[in-house]
Amino acid sequence: MGAAVTDLFVSYKSEDRARVAPLVAALEADGVGVWWDAHIGGGTEWRDSIERELNAARCVLVVWSERSTGPGGSFVRDEATRAMRRGAYLPVRIDPVEPPLGFGETQAMSLIGWRGDRTDPHYQALLAAVEAVTAGTPRPIPPAYQPKRGIDRRLVIGGGVAAVAALGAGGWWAFNRQSAPGDSIAVLPFDNLSGDPAQAYFSDGIAQELRDALTRIAGLKVAGRSSSELMRDADGPTAAAKLGVATILSGTVRRGAGLIRINAELVDGITGLARWSQAYDRPIGDALAIQTGIAESVAGALSIALGKAQKALLTAGSTTNPAAQDAFLRGSELARKNQIAPAVEEYAAAIAADPAFGKAYASRAANRAILAGTNFGGNALRDELVRAEADARRAIALAPDLGQSYSALALVLKTRLNLNGARKAYDAAYARSPGDAIVLRTRGDFLAQFGDSEAINLYQRSEALDPLRARNAVNRASMQNYLARFDDAIASAQSFLAEHAGDPQGSAALATALLAKGRAGEALQALAVLTADDPFRLTLEAAAYSATDRTASNRSLAALTEKYGYNAQYQIAQVHAWRREPDLAFAAIGRAWHGLDPGLNGFKTDPLLAPIRSDPRYGEWLRRIGFA
Repeated sequence: MGAAVTDLFVSYKSEDRARVAPLVAALEADGVGVWWDAHIGGGTEWRDSIERELNAARCVLVVWSERSTGPGGSFVRDEATRAMRRGAYLPVRIDPVEPPLGFGETQAMSLIGWRGDRTDPHYQALLAAVEAVTAGTPRPIPPAYQPKRGIDRRLVIGGGVAAVAALGAGGWWAFNRQSAPGDSIAVLPFDNLSGDPAQAYFSDGIAQELRDALTRIAGLKVAGRSSSELMRDADGPTAAAKLGVATILSGTVRRGAGLIRINAELVDGITGLARWSQAYDRPIGDALAIQTGIAESVAGALSIALGKAQKALLTAGSTTNPAAQDAFLRGSELARKNQIAPAVEEYAAAIAADPAFGKAYASRAANRAILAGTNFGGNALRDELVRAEADARRAIALAPDLGQSYSALALVLKTRLNLNGARKAYDAAYARSPGDAIVLRTRGDFLAQFGDSEAINLYQRSEALDPLRARNAVNRASMQNYLARFDDAIASAQSFLAEHAGDPQGSAALATALLAKGRAGEALQALAVLTADDPFRLTLEAAAYSATDRTASNRSLAALTEKYGYNAQYQIAQVHAWRREPDLAFAAIGRAWHGLDPGLNGFKTDPLLAPIRSDPRYGEWLRRIGFA
């Protein structure tokens, strides 16, 4: 057995011997010289024999199972450590487990469910890897391990209805899997393997950080977060078909004892076969290096060459401080759940841990603007927006190539009604992040309020990147109303309401378009599903009733004024404008301006203000607000 000693050593948990024996037999039948402890008997020298063979073997096959990864697997872990030190480590899984922390850097081959068939492609892949390691040549990439993941039937049904509705609205957002460009990718949520559901924010956050990094690679189309997260439980080909992409990146994350393990795999969207995969076991402070390594490897697998500048862009605005990153990811999860005040606190903690963390400044700026616009008034509103703008400009100073920094500034300036400045910031964000679905959509919203039809193109591209996002159609309807494309807006709003009956924004978008088309009765019907004191309903009812029932119009206007008062000055202006009461309308506009009412962002193209556009005061306000 001399030759066998130098070929392959098999490390396994003794209780798994009956399961490992067929593998040993198969390898020996294929000419591999195998040594395993079944070759030795009892006696006092068995430890010396194992150590001698372990040190001599050119390849050490470590069998990870439920037993060997458990508390009793210390001998296997010790043998694996020695093998790793001299580059002989080759792991294989016979159970659906992850190797212990510290052993995941090399991807484990999979023989889960193998029954001894030597023609099985997974066994053949293992045999090829053994031969490569023993020969000292690079190990081939193993076939993808594909857990059986089903797709929620509700998603299939919902996606189908949404697709039909989109076709009814003009066919912009129909997707053909066969035409998915090869340079397109979706990053699915990474699985949280920590055993603690509360840690999901971290694994989801790592996936989102990868999306952000990949969107900075010129020419790579990256599916948006909303749609990608709906594919959490889908297999690669299913997700690729629904998202209209050619490749899928998925993975797992586990943290513990100062270490982080991330497994990532890139699969072909049609075949489901792995194009690249890698496991990373690193100190938790190396998360950014792991993310960058994954992004660079994905680019390489897709034959996208990255120059020095593009590689640097992958880490723009990021942090290597683990406490800062953790707080940032917590804040991002809170913001996603619309818990804005605690999100701002987490971003502050991230900045305290790393004062040079540009993305944290950008996120705090944007969320401060949202918090100020929805909760503050008067001087408190203005003071908070000053702080938000300072955060945004600090983000730009720290990360001048990061589109997110300029998006944050644009939102702050828009909230301050500095529309000239906001437009420049939106343009700067777009120049740096032309493939970011959120940048495309928010810039589209803004340009639509200026009456710029480029908004249509931006929306098309945004929805192509994020096709399953629930609010696509209603946002599109609002954009179409600003562009006076009322028939399109009606179709978009109706398609949205077919899935989201009673949604206030959807009902308001539909009623606005109907009212602009002279169909006041239908507009009132669209509003009837909303609560009696809903501000959209009160505003649009007051306008819709104005031509036929002045008493009802006055009643709705009075209710709007009584319930919402100073915060509804722009809506009050809309009603008076539609009722052709220009003096009252412009008085309310003045109060809205003083209160930084965000409704004024739509002043130029708001359909309800159409009756007062010929008034000289309208042009004066256009210039004052920054539209002209």
